[in-house]
Amino acid sequence: MAAKAKKTKATTPKRKRPGPAQPAPKEAAPPPRKKSAPRHVGRTIAILSRKRSLHSTSGLVRAARERGHRAIVLDTLRCNLLLEKNLPRMLFRGVEVRGIDVVIPRIGASITSYGLAVVNHFDMMGVPVLNASGPIARSRDKLRCLQLLAQSGIDVPRTVMARDRHNISQLIEEVGGLPAIIKLIRGTQGVGVMIAQSLAEVQSILDTFSALDQDIVLQEFVKESKGRDIRALVLGDRVLGAMRRTARRGEFRSNIHRGGSGKPVKLDPLWAAEAVKAAQVIGLELAGVDMLETKDGPKIMEINSSPGWEGLEQATGIDVAGAIIEHAVAFAAQQRSSEQRRSMLF
Repeated sequence: MAAKAKKTKATTPKRKRPGPAQPAPKEAAPPPRKKSAPRHVGRTIAILSRKRSLHSTSGLVRAARERGHRAIVLDTLRCNLLLEKNLPRMLFRGVEVRGIDVVIPRIGASITSYGLAVVNHFDMMGVPVLNASGPIARSRDKLRCLQLLAQSGIDVPRTVMARDRHNISQLIEEVGGLPAIIKLIRGTQGVGVMIAQSLAEVQSILDTFSALDQDIVLQEFVKESKGRDIRALVLGDRVLGAMRRTARRGEFRSNIHRGGSGKPVKLDPLWAAEAVKAAQVIGLELAGVDMLETKDGPKIMEINSSPGWEGLEQATGIDVAGAIIEHAVAFAAQQRSSEQRRSMLF
């Protein structure tokens, strides 16, 4: 028998499944763009001060630069004020002052009048000023300052001002008797502050200042304070720091510039609120508020619109200048925002 031929099954080639799409060949990458210099977002801050070397002034310059801002120190007496219709301008050493974002006044007591004119001129030019001229003037006039504080319900030492000096004994009784404090209406760092132990001393001091045409006030001597007071540095709506100042031996004035010493103190919230209220009554964003300690609470005796803070920094370790710069920049931004909203309404 012939052998049976073996059948072979025809097979069709299997189709290959399509694989993933192959990426297109890369085009040549464009050359990298040259990076532009970062845009400067700092602010230009003018510091009104007679001397760049002063602790407060040099500290503000340092703090501004550390935060990316530009600080310019303007000697107040070298500022020339120009006025014409709707165009107040200012020259400093012959160069027009422009591009200032905010001003921090450090006006010394000896140049109060011209300093206030410079501060007011910046305000007329539309530049935000940390302490305006009106509040500075109110703080410099000790009697007016106390009048405003007392009217606002803030406790102050009993105080008398009088041109008629024929009834001195009665006036002394009005401030609680002897010893009594005698102050010049305008003074700073303890200058022009005296203590009188007898009626004869009071009469002699009053006669001397009367001959010099100086206005003075009699003020209560708060025995509880015992040569001590508290300096609170107010910045905006808070107390940045506080210290208790103690007079050196044989001295009743506790000012650091008169040899007093300072130690940090944590203020009771009610005391801190009183210090802030006092600064706001006068209208100051930055203020040194001096308080006497009594069993009934603080008595506000003085407010300084250009306070020094070297002693406070040493006592507390707080970077006061840095906090002021940051507050000034935020204050200026808030002022400009308010102006823009007003302009949109009218």
